[in-house]
Amino acid sequence: MTVIRAHVGKRLSEIAIHNGTIYLAGQIADDTDQDITGQTIEVLGHVDRLLGEAGSDKTLLLSVQIYLSDMANFPAMNAAWDGWVADGHTPPRATVEAKLANPACLVEVVVVAAARA
Repeated sequence: MTVIRAHVGKRLSEIAIHNGTIYLAGQIADDTDQDITGQTIEVLGHVDRLLGEAGSDKTLLLSVQIYLSDMANFPAMNAAWDGWVADGHTPPRATVEAKLANPACLVEVVVVAAARA
């Protein structure tokens, strides 16, 4: 059984790949001075980059979990999401309010995707 990991750190790996399934660590914004729209766009850019490195893209999303620090940000996050997600490839998704580890982070996104065949 082979597990491929990328961007391995002391506490986590950004990517793990097993049996054609790609698991991404929770993605947060680097620039936490942005509002929810800016943070969401940045985070989805991280997802795009990591999926590309792993041999996938947003059309192959299997599952997404979105954590918001405040559900009042739900409409603005959804507007950014709607501009990013691929038409006809919307994944199963859950969105919840959560106390995030860094209070400056407004959104965290966790993704599972299939690798390109």
